[in-house]
Amino acid sequence: MEAKRARIWNLEAEKSILNQTNDFRDTLEVFDNPSASREFTIEHHCPEFTSVCPKTGQPDYGEIVFTYVPDQLCVELKSLKMYLQRFRNEGIFYEAVTNRIMDDFLAVVKPKSATVESKWTPRGGLHSNIIVRFPDKS
Repeated sequence: MEAKRARIWNLEAEKSILNQTNDFRDTLEVFDNPSASREFTIEHHCPEFTSVCPKTGQPDYGEIVFTYVPDQLCVELKSLKMYLQRFRNEGIFYEAVTNRIMDDFLAVVKPKSATVESKWTPRGGLHSNIIVRFPDKS
């Protein structure tokens, strides 16, 4: 019974993290797309991403890959780096952090299309990749 209660608490804690307005999004800056009349793809690799497992409190290490087709704006790279560093002490599951990053990216950059992929280093013999796409092609 205690394990079930702990699992429910972790899910509730995760939901509250997602609902917080902790202005991580405000860290992201943009600049005008210098070739807005042309459709092109931008890919950014952030190989040193760190967050914290909300269940164990242990650090999670991974790579975040942004692939997007800009509309009127492009993300400024220093601000993207600073934004991602804000997750260093955040207790958040892989799936939640990947979707949160996508939500913030879409809100600020407003791309024509985007993919955010998180590639996590192995732990306990398993590794995970979480991929979020916009627009959702379901």
